[in-house]
Amino acid sequence: MINRFTGLAMSARLLANVPAARLGAQRITLRSVFTTAHHALTIFGVSAIVMIAVLYVRPDLAHSLSQALAARPAAAMPAPVTAPPLHELMEAPAVTAAATDSKVLSPAEEKALLGTRKQQQWVTDWLSKRYRVAGDAANMLVSTAYMTAREIKIDPLLILAVMAIESRFNPFAESPVGAQGLMQVMSKVHHDKFQELGGVQAALNPVANIRVGSLILKDYVTRGGSVEAGLKSYVGAGAFETDDGYGSRVLAEYKRLKLVSAGKKVPTFTPPAQSAPAAPAAPATVTASAQPHVAPEPPAPEPELAGL
Repeated sequence: MINRFTGLAMSARLLANVPAARLGAQRITLRSVFTTAHHALTIFGVSAIVMIAVLYVRPDLAHSLSQALAARPAAAMPAPVTAPPLHELMEAPAVTAAATDSKVLSPAEEKALLGTRKQQQWVTDWLSKRYRVAGDAANMLVSTAYMTAREIKIDPLLILAVMAIESRFNPFAESPVGAQGLMQVMSKVHHDKFQELGGVQAALNPVANIRVGSLILKDYVTRGGSVEAGLKSYVGAGAFETDDGYGSRVLAEYKRLKLVSAGKKVPTFTPPAQSAPAAPAAPATVTASAQPHVAPEPPAPEPELAGL
């Protein structure tokens, strides 16, 4: 009996000592953590003191550092968007023309044709992701824009940029004032241009809408003498001082498409533009959603353009 009680007493003592052992281990762990943190803070403080001393001894380094930090916000500002020269805008894609006009291509033409197809595929994939358009539908719209651009001699990327801003590639888009389709053409105003394409009811046909809209766009650009002037007339703001930023939005999209067609990695999401300083009040303007594509203005002398 004595041995039994003695064994039970020893077991009880061992069990009672288990929490104490665990608590001791936890204390040791916390002490190690505090010691490590103390050493890290000490090293950080010493490093900061050394850095301050170096900057105090070398004022030129401090000046260079302050300039670098001050230059960061300026570098983040978007670069100004400029329109392409007219002689470049109006040149037809020669490679595509050679591919359709001749069945036998030279090695150089075949290489250029493969490059053009690759660029067109890059543009198609990017637009499909950016505007959430099915791949086959995006391919059809891009191919039509390129084919139309070759026929009427205008940059296909400008056509696609206008389509992006006007309708976001929705072929059935229609504004409250009657602008219709991908390029938001006023079929009531430009009904004569739809006659050979099946009449005004063809305004929602993607192929017909792209062709008529491209013809109107080229006409405005040619008569205006610049891409900016052409876009201003296209949106119906030719008689006003500003176009409410319509031209800038189109040219910004054109610039992105230009980079995409060159194989550059361009994000499909565009962050909101930084707010500009408040400008003096200007007369009310006509935006794309209010009254796009008004009746043509009186013709002006056409400048001599290469490729026309």
